[in-house]
Amino acid sequence: MTQLFGERHRRGLTRDLVEALFPMFEEASAGAIAVDRDTRITWINQSYSQLLGLRDPGEALGRPVKSVIPHTRMPEVVQTGKPLLLDIMEYNRQQLVVTRLPFYDDEGHIVGAVAFVLYDDLQPLTPLVSKFRRLHQDLAAARKALARKARGTRYSLGDFVGASPAALEVKRRARLAAGRDMPVLLLGETGTGKEVLAQAIHAASGRADKPFVGVNVAAVPDNLLEAEFFGVVPGAYTGADRRAREGKFQLANGGTLFLDEVGDMPLPLQAKLLRALQEGEIEPLGSNKVVPVDVRVIAATSRNLEAMIAAGSFRSDLYYRLNVLEIPIPPLRDRLADLGVLCEALLEEICVGSGLRGEISDTGVAALGSYDWPGNVRELRNVLERALTMSEDGGVLDADAIFKVLPRQGSRPVATQPPRPVRPLAQTLAEAEAHAIEEALLATRGNRTRAARLLGISRSVLYEKLARLS
Repeated sequence: MTQLFGERHRRGLTRDLVEALFPMFEEASAGAIAVDRDTRITWINQSYSQLLGLRDPGEALGRPVKSVIPHTRMPEVVQTGKPLLLDIMEYNRQQLVVTRLPFYDDEGHIVGAVAFVLYDDLQPLTPLVSKFRRLHQDLAAARKALARKARGTRYSLGDFVGASPAALEVKRRARLAAGRDMPVLLLGETGTGKEVLAQAIHAASGRADKPFVGVNVAAVPDNLLEAEFFGVVPGAYTGADRRAREGKFQLANGGTLFLDEVGDMPLPLQAKLLRALQEGEIEPLGSNKVVPVDVRVIAATSRNLEAMIAAGSFRSDLYYRLNVLEIPIPPLRDRLADLGVLCEALLEEICVGSGLRGEISDTGVAALGSYDWPGNVRELRNVLERALTMSEDGGVLDADAIFKVLPRQGSRPVATQPPRPVRPLAQTLAEAEAHAIEEALLATRGNRTRAARLLGISRSVLYEKLARLS
């Protein structure tokens, strides 16, 4: 195949070619301009000078192109040597479609650039530009959705179900954590929804479009934890992969790293984790080079870290580093007022795609309230799923259906209470009011309108009292 250009023209347009093509481009365009390697204007035609509001083209000669056309990208073309074939530039509230080309000397060195205004009126292009913008927006939304799915972030704050004062306080702190880029420590028993909350905080934060990477420390053998966190270079140890393996810190770079059951982390790794958090850098296993990382850490544990510190099994400096913002998540037995709304949400989730119909009566909710729920929300889901599977009453779970699957040994024992000291009347009344609100929410399965009606107050007054309780 015959080459269009010889060897000396492979780098791009030469001055000779530019001069030969210039009359054709100038005639077909709404304006033309040329700059030298210092991006000073060497030539501008009459039509472009009129477009820029210049009385005489000579006024622009020798001036830096940025001083005449503030939004031009000509310096970028001269610096990089890459043409900008189609670009929309704004000048004096007018949008111009511009193409820019670098040109070279015979040695292949950039000596300047030329630009041509292809359109000085975008009105004929409006349908095309609008369609392009819509396609660009759709593509960006699709990419964001795919990235979110790939990262496994599927929970938002709305997925932490509950309207009790305890649940509202958790959500308040989670919103606070989402708005501040700081370490968060989630404290709660197994099954209380710590990972749901961690994902929700990430999804509402400024890092939402970046990775969310979770690791359960308790599920990884101690001898593999360092490699899991910091990665491995080829040949780091016998049997190591010949290719480099990225650790969780690298995978989460720019986003959020969720450390579940951080209380199970061995002491040697705690020291390395602390250094990574303090310095913002890690050292892969088998490497002597540090790798900078930018991660927001959310840690969670069901263990008493303060007791572990006293026992010497958890570093106090790591604890203080992780516990910048603490969010205690109450067990289900401490927020029984949420049982109704929790059951509705869980039954809907269980029934999706199964073809089953699931409802629970008020007596069924009351039956659930008699149990201690050591497994918390996770156990509640299991009980509901088993009850629904065994139900013969069209999927309506009443007290009998619940008691059939409810563990007998989980009933809360009634302990003998010692006489309580006399307390101030205001405190006693406040506690009684809070208890009454909780009972009303439990009876109405979280429906605040009905709860306010039962209490004999307006809905706005109920909202005010809930706000004070939270």
